[in-house]
Order: sequence, then structure tokens, then C-alpha cells
Amino acid sequence: MEEYLLRKLGIDYGSKYIGLAVSDRSNTVAHSKEVIRRTDLQKDLLTIKDYIDDYEIDEIVVGMPTSLNGNKGPRAQKTQEFINFLNNNLEIKITAWDERFTTLIADQSMIDADVSRRKRKKLVDKIAAALILQNYLDYLNKKDGEANE
Repeated sequence: MEEYLLRKLGIDYGSKYIGLAVSDRSNTVAHSKEVIRRTDLQKDLLTIKDYIDDYEIDEIVVGMPTSLNGNKGPRAQKTQEFINFLNNNLEIKITAWDERFTTLIADQSMIDADVSRRKRKKLVDKIAAALILQNYLDYLNKKDGEANE
């Protein structure tokens, strides 16, 4: 019988939108869910709390924008402020995860699938959230696999 696990919530935090993704119960596969238009932090927090309750989330993984050389610029500072806000308002583990190339990969995969530019703009953040979360899940599962060897 499969062990009952709580899920992970992946977040791609942008200046206008927040992409959301949720893991399956085995924490193996990330599923993109939705993009919410940012309004104010309190309203965004309510949406995130709904996800935590509805999907039984035990950890939030927020994509951290990092340059190729590892530096963190102004976008990373805004993301860190968002993470700090979440930490101050939620009693749940919050993990910052390197999101290098996730938006680029999400956008390119939609171009390859011949998705129109208009549709890509609406989808890219939730696909990026799924990529961020999937990278994190792969890391956890690899780490767990190595521990069991």
C-alpha cells in the first residue's frame, strides 16, 4: 500500500503573475494548476492558503531567480521579500529553489508545440511553476534514492 504523503506547492513569483503547481501524493510529478494575477499580498496569501488547505500542502517551493554566475539581482530581492512575507504569515516549510531557465524552457516548449504568443503569455508562469517544482521533486527523490542504497 502506498504511503500517504502531503503534497508540495510550487510557485513562480513574478511582478504581475504568480504561477502555481502542485505535486501528486507520491511527490513524484508536478502538475501546473493556474496563474493568478497579482493584486496585493494579502489577497495572494488567501489564494495560497486555499491551495494549502485544498491540496493538503506541507511545503511551498518558490522559484528563486538567479543569474548564470549565481548572483541575485533585484528580481531575486523581490522574491526573497515574498518568501519572508510567506514565512511571517504561514506555518509551513518554505523552500527557495533555483529557477534558472524555467521560464525559457516553458516558453520554448510552447513554441515547439505551436502555441500562440497570446496563449503562451497566459500559460508560461504556471508551466514554469511546474518545472520549478518538478526539479525540486527530482532532487528530493534522487536524494532519497541515494540514502536507501
